[in-house]
Amino acid sequence: MATESLEIEATIAAEPRKVYRAWLDPKEHAAMTGAEAAGGGEVQGASFSAWDGYIQGKNLALGPGLKVVQSWRTTEFPAEAPDSRLELHFDQAPGGTRLTLIHTEIPEGQSAQYADGWMEFYLTPMKRYFAPSAPAKAKAAPKKTAKKVVKKAKAPAKKVAPKKVKAPAKKSAPKKSAAKKVAKKPAKKSPAKKRR
Repeated sequence: MATESLEIEATIAAEPRKVYRAWLDPKEHAAMTGAEAAGGGEVQGASFSAWDGYIQGKNLALGPGLKVVQSWRTTEFPAEAPDSRLELHFDQAPGGTRLTLIHTEIPEGQSAQYADGWMEFYLTPMKRYFAPSAPAKAKAAPKKTAKKVVKKAKAPAKKVAPKKVKAPAKKSAPKKSAAKKVAKKPAKKSPAKKRR
């Protein structure tokens, strides 16, 4: 059976070991691509699936942080077609990792759709997932809001403090006058008792 090949490169804004681990860890792979992944992990010979079972394969060779070689097929491969071979190279590059994806032994007539698929369903989502600017923007907005709230809360606190100082002074004055009234009342009652 005739086969085709393709090679794609992309720069991912993360260290090679981090991208390598994300590729092999089913939970992170799913978070990165947005579709369910299972199995595999960092175990040579382990079977895996991705994209809700659309992709299946095995880990053939692992070079921690550097290289992954997998057998790879989709549900669109003809039944008689053998698995294709996927090689991923994770190289340090300015701005993160240069990911080189080499996909060989693809059934004839399917390489164009997989080239598009790698870009749309893997490399573009991976760039978003590892983009440093996305989390920074999300963190910056709450900090600005918090500063505004703090400024609004401080202004009334300064106004309230002088009122608290004045209030006890006013309360102490009525207590003294109340004491004077009590002293006057017995004086008024005493002449009444004398009349009886």
